[in-house]
Amino acid sequence: MMKMLPFFQSGPFGIRSGSEGCIDANRPFENNSASVAEQVPACPEPSADEIWSREEKMREMPGAACRASRASSITSNESCISAGDSPEKGNKGIKGMLKSAFKIVKKTKPPSVKQVMDLLGEQKLCDAIQHLFVLEKSLSSKSEEGLNSSQKDIESVYEVLKHKVFSTLKDSVLLAKTNPDLLQQAVEALKEQEKEDQNYMSENPPDQNMQFRPRKWKELWMATVKESVEARMKDTNRTPRNENLSAVGQNLLHMGMTMKEDLTVVAKYINKLYPPEFNVFSIYAELYHNYFASQAKKNAESHLEDKDIYLLLSWVHNFYPKDMRKDQALAVELDKVKLGSLLPSSLSKELENKYLDSEEVTVKNSLSRCLDKEIQRWKEDKEPEKLNGHFQSELLGIIVIQSIYSSQKRAEDISKATGEELSHRLLKELPAFLRSYRDAFEDFKEKSKKHRYYKPILIANINNCWNFREYTEKYIAEKDDSKADILSILTDIENSGFDVLLQQLFAQLKPMFKKFTENKWDSSSEIMNEIIKTTSKHISDFKTLKDPFYHAIVEKIHARLVKEYIVRLLKRKVSLKTPAQQQTLAQHISKNAADLEAFCTSNGSQATWLNSALPKLAEIIRLQDLGAIKIEVATLATTYPDIRKRHLEAFLHIKANLSRSELKSILGYLADSTASTQPRAPLFSNINVS
Repeated sequence: MMKMLPFFQSGPFGIRSGSEGCIDANRPFENNSASVAEQVPACPEPSADEIWSREEKMREMPGAACRASRASSITSNESCISAGDSPEKGNKGIKGMLKSAFKIVKKTKPPSVKQVMDLLGEQKLCDAIQHLFVLEKSLSSKSEEGLNSSQKDIESVYEVLKHKVFSTLKDSVLLAKTNPDLLQQAVEALKEQEKEDQNYMSENPPDQNMQFRPRKWKELWMATVKESVEARMKDTNRTPRNENLSAVGQNLLHMGMTMKEDLTVVAKYINKLYPPEFNVFSIYAELYHNYFASQAKKNAESHLEDKDIYLLLSWVHNFYPKDMRKDQALAVELDKVKLGSLLPSSLSKELENKYLDSEEVTVKNSLSRCLDKEIQRWKEDKEPEKLNGHFQSELLGIIVIQSIYSSQKRAEDISKATGEELSHRLLKELPAFLRSYRDAFEDFKEKSKKHRYYKPILIANINNCWNFREYTEKYIAEKDDSKADILSILTDIENSGFDVLLQQLFAQLKPMFKKFTENKWDSSSEIMNEIIKTTSKHISDFKTLKDPFYHAIVEKIHARLVKEYIVRLLKRKVSLKTPAQQQTLAQHISKNAADLEAFCTSNGSQATWLNSALPKLAEIIRLQDLGAIKIEVATLATTYPDIRKRHLEAFLHIKANLSRSELKSILGYLADSTASTQPRAPLFSNINVS
């Protein structure tokens, strides 16, 4: 009785129910060498999601889907009977079960090899493996009665079964949706074989293991999964060809898409077929990752084109860690696995440096070519194009900045750190480029004065500076040293252009201002009107400047008009002894100041700080009380701290009725601190006093 116990423990009681757990695929394999996916019958079946839903419910039922406890029996005609439907229901308890088992054993003969082969031909993998277990155990029985096969025959059948099971498992990703029933049978066969190995190992001492046990199908399963993963990752024909990608880029795209799509299938469908100890998703994910990483490393160590370096870094830092997680079900499983990066950090850093070096040179060369083209355009006998009424040269204003900006954004798409490093490098290139631009502009300014469109080209180049200013103010931090450097170079270009544009106007105005002193301010209104009329003609030409530069040049004109007027007051050409004479001059100055302010303001000058200079000087001339004069001088010095005693002394020459002591007292009223105070903008410091 005790000798038969192992048979009862792992024999007929352990056979699953054929009617509930084994699904007939209705057609035997015609070609054992072909994959299961190629031989799947194309008969109408429920959808994959419906089948998975059905199988989930069946798993909750005892004895379902080849997961029955080892409490079923196989009758002589191979039908499966549940242990609960034992022929003798009246016998209860262990004794009753044993008696029933003895009766079944007496009635039942071990299945034949042919019967098992027929089941395999019908692709009833669950039934076939259970029958093989019975055959295998029948050989270990002392009684030879009923034996109709040898171990060699069983092993031959096992080979056929193994081929069918693992051919199916190799195509798991395909069959998970196209034929999930067949895939489930293969998985159940694998699980049953693994259980049989474990049962045998627990029942037999290690030194008494039979030749064919354990069969180690789980190890073979892992090798099969690896083979399947590598085959799918190598089959680039499965991914549509992108004409814009190189061979390296296409291969990266294929591996990424394949890994994401396949792991999604594993997470949603395949993973639930296996018990937790198989770690199915983890094994699949690591195999896909390891293959992808090995290919990425191989590419990184080879000679890559610049665009392929960028693509590989994009996969390492961006696509691989982020795109894989866009599917929620996949993201949850991936977070459990922690796959790591596609490249070792040292190799990734080496590749990043190659990319940064290459990109820096590319941008530098692009800027150089851009400047060469711009210089060639200056030489053409063509007026610059106008945009919204402003002369414009879009080549520098847009293309240069776009080259830098797009390069920075591309680097940021790889990673934030890569973007920051490239930005730091390119910020050194921009000042270097602008210095070259400034030198070329100066060369044109000096050598091309007879160019038909000399002034429009100057204006177009001044306008170009606005695009660079805007970019610098918006995208370069204040703490970055290059920001001040860039703005300084742009100011040089702008002022250099302004000086040329204003040169003719200022030359025409100089003799007009001399008339004030020559006529001792007689007809001062007529002189000021002439100055305003001449200036107005030139200002109309400057409207082709962009608004910020137009306002800047008008402010320069405003400052120049006020300065030239003050120069005439400091020339010591007029000396008035009577208060009445001084009162008349003060009125002329006030009237001229008002006309000048109105003109400049109406033409867009925002230099309001200039408006009080002439009125204050007029007030000093008008006042006769020494204390009041001192207060007005103090106010003037506060508003324009760059005024010096030499300026004030020359101006007070007009008030010939001041005694030497009064003059000294007024001059002494300029505080010493005034000399060290920096003005908001220079006015008196630009005036030389003879």
